[in-house]
Amino acid sequence: MRLYSLSVLYKGDPKVHLLKAAYDVSTFNFFQRSSVQEFMTFTSQLIAERSAPGSRASVKEQEYLCHVYVRSDGLAGVVIADNEYPQRVCFTLLDKVLDEFSRQVSKMDWPSGSPATISYSALDGYLSKYQVQTP
Repeated sequence: MRLYSLSVLYKGDPKVHLLKAAYDVSTFNFFQRSSVQEFMTFTSQLIAERSAPGSRASVKEQEYLCHVYVRSDGLAGVVIADNEYPQRVCFTLLDKVLDEFSRQVSKMDWPSGSPATISYSALDGYLSKYQVQTP
C-alpha cells in the first residue's frame, strides 16, 4: 500500500492550476521518475477539472487510484495511491490538508498561486506520515 502523490489545486475560472504538491517516486526506476511525476501532476489537474465543486470521487487511472475532493470554495486536493490503499484514509487526509492549507494560505493567493509562490511545506510530511510501511 503506497501513496505516490498529494496535491493541492485551485479550481478557478476557466481552469485548474496546481498550488502545491508532494511526490514519492522512490519506487520507480530512476529514469522514469520525472515522467511519472509529470503524469501524476497532469492527472491530478485533469481529475480536479472534471469534478464538481463540493464533490468527492475516486477514479482509477492505469494501476493507480486517484482520490479527489473539490471544496465549494474551489480548493481541491488529489491523492494518488495504489489500489490497496484505504479510500477512507485518503479522504481523511484530504480533509485535513485542505483545512490546514486554507488556514495558512490566504484565499487571495489561490487564483494566482503556483508551487513556487505558495509557502506551505506540510505536504511532504503528510505524504511520508501516511505511507503504510510493508514489512
